[in-house]
Amino acid sequence: MKLDKESDLYKMRHSAAHVMAAAVCRLFDDVQLDIGPPTDEGFYYDFDLPHRLAPEDFEAIEQEMAKIVTEDHPFERIEVSRPEAEELIKDMGQRFKLERLADIPEDEAITFFKCGEFVDLCRGPHIASTGGVKAFKMLSVAGSYYRGRETNPMLQRLYATAFPTEKLLRVHLKQLEEAKLRDHRKLGRELDLFSLQEDVGPGLIHWHPKGARIRSVIEEYWRNEHFEGGYELLYSPHIGRAGLWETSGHLDFYKESMYAPMEIDENQYFVKPMNCPFHIKIYQSHKRSYRELPVRWAELGTVYRYEKAGVLHGLLRVRGFTQDDAHIFCTTDQVEEEIIRAVKFAINMWHTFGFTEITAYLATRPDKAVGEEARWEQATASLEAALQSEGIAYETDIGGGAFYGPKIDLKVKDTIGREWQMSTIQFDFNLPERFDLTYVGEDGQEHRPYMIHRALLGSLERFFGIMVEHYAGAFPLWLAPEQVRVLPLTEKQLDYALAIGAQLRQHHIRYSVDERSEKIGAKIRNAQLAKIPYMLIVGPKEEADQSVAVRARPAGDVGVLPLRTLLETLRSEIDQRVLGTTLSPSERKN
Repeated sequence: MKLDKESDLYKMRHSAAHVMAAAVCRLFDDVQLDIGPPTDEGFYYDFDLPHRLAPEDFEAIEQEMAKIVTEDHPFERIEVSRPEAEELIKDMGQRFKLERLADIPEDEAITFFKCGEFVDLCRGPHIASTGGVKAFKMLSVAGSYYRGRETNPMLQRLYATAFPTEKLLRVHLKQLEEAKLRDHRKLGRELDLFSLQEDVGPGLIHWHPKGARIRSVIEEYWRNEHFEGGYELLYSPHIGRAGLWETSGHLDFYKESMYAPMEIDENQYFVKPMNCPFHIKIYQSHKRSYRELPVRWAELGTVYRYEKAGVLHGLLRVRGFTQDDAHIFCTTDQVEEEIIRAVKFAINMWHTFGFTEITAYLATRPDKAVGEEARWEQATASLEAALQSEGIAYETDIGGGAFYGPKIDLKVKDTIGREWQMSTIQFDFNLPERFDLTYVGEDGQEHRPYMIHRALLGSLERFFGIMVEHYAGAFPLWLAPEQVRVLPLTEKQLDYALAIGAQLRQHHIRYSVDERSEKIGAKIRNAQLAKIPYMLIVGPKEEADQSVAVRARPAGDVGVLPLRTLLETLRSEIDQRVLGTTLSPSERKN
């Protein structure tokens, strides 16, 4: 959940950041201060100091923070003129603060906040006094470039969190511990799903066979659902001439996130950061009639965007990714129905993947916007009507839309309660104007179509990383890269195990046979570590009865089932995309 800047929690965390900075200044010499904002998860503060901060320092910092809280210093707001601010900062010897002062607009008030001996250039807001800072905890320390630029000095960023009660803090810390166990980077290595190769380049993902198998299942489902939903699929180039990106406006507004151009036949080309200009060019390939609309086009298009090295994070923040992208071109009369269809589509897809807690955010027209106000009003009303028709709880972000259109953002909660922003349904009044998109209406005149950007999963990379953590790597049967492992009790049952494998293959079930000369306990443990949904254990009795002893995840020992019964059950679970298992110990058969 986005932290409201007017909330008590925001103010308390902001104040806690000042308390932490005050504690650091008390404990260490020559501390240079930068910024210390609250975040959705807690707060941080950036420092430059000779001492190398480490987790071993956290206890001392927390103790000093507790002392400052007990001292209950009021947060005093001090408003000064710009020359007074410069003089004060120079007296404090804070060089970064002097640069930050220069960022404050001329017409904005310049304020400091004082608590005890600690004084900081800050807009606020804060709570009344340090005594209002309640349950807090130091979390980690990391490097952070000043102003986020790699050419600037590296500062030390201290992360911490604070909550109104110890109980809420304990819940959050437990969630963080669970998140560590589910970290997709750790599980990606353990389960051999993907890797990042630094000598190839940071932020570029290598999909290993098991990860690629899951991705192929996701893509097949995605494509089939889009065909069923009335979409057609597109494939577009990976590069385009500079003129395309000039028309789209990317070279004006997005160039910092684009990679350097390449020279081809004396023309500049850019690797694409987005797919939309190509879809627009396909729309423009011939004159469109109202009879053709709505046009629904989707693409799993790989794009490349420059992200600073410091923000790259496994699959969640990368430089090359495949975007689950779609664009809808429609008439005025079709807008509301198309939005409802898109919202339903998104919800159905998230439910299929096991995410059932969904909240929505409706972002409306900002002060600076393109497009006619009447079109904004209709587009916003259509977005709101779609949410209401589906009974989705939503919050309105007044003025939070992009300059080119209002939008819906859908956020999903994972197993451990974290919220992720995923699906987006975004109107665009800018690109149809820039590319002069038209269709011939029933009146024979040219009209401007509505254009809707729509992403359900976001990017496959980020979605996959979130899904790994949601399931802790234990994917449901329909997604698992290896769905079944056959474990012969001894070498004498190997032929029977291989015969079972042949039948699994005929039923299009992904399997392996553990042919190693290991004890059955070791084979079971190995399959458990690999998070295989089903283990089929076969000994002499099972071979004689043409049956299998089944262990299901997480049910454990299910019992002995006829092979035919098991195959039908597995095929049904896969076809219905069951998220758990339909077999349990209570259904044991002998």
